[in-house]
Amino acid sequence: MARNQFGGFGGPNMQQLMRQAQKMQQQMEQAQAELDAKEYEASAGGGMVTCKINGKRQLLSLEIKPEAVDPEDVEMLQDMIMAAVNEALKAGEENREKTMSALAPGGMGGMF
Repeated sequence: MARNQFGGFGGPNMQQLMRQAQKMQQQMEQAQAELDAKEYEASAGGGMVTCKINGKRQLLSLEIKPEAVDPEDVEMLQDMIMAAVNEALKAGEENREKTMSALAPGGMGGMF
């Protein structure tokens, strides 16, 4: 009977490999749930616009200080909102990448 590429006849080594894969899958699912629940906050315009997102990339809150509202310059307010939201999203993505890369086997870090 030929040996398989895992050094056995499909016995203990294959079972150990399957257990390791299941454990890694559970760790990744737990990390995903924790990342989804995490919240990120960012502001722009010196704190004139503040937003909060969660790990599911959902906007949870958006605060705009009254002095940021200038009917003559709506574009600046729009820019501040986009900057705050994009910064919060960036922080969330960086944390997600760092967390998931730490769980991935060598060489798979860029997959997430």
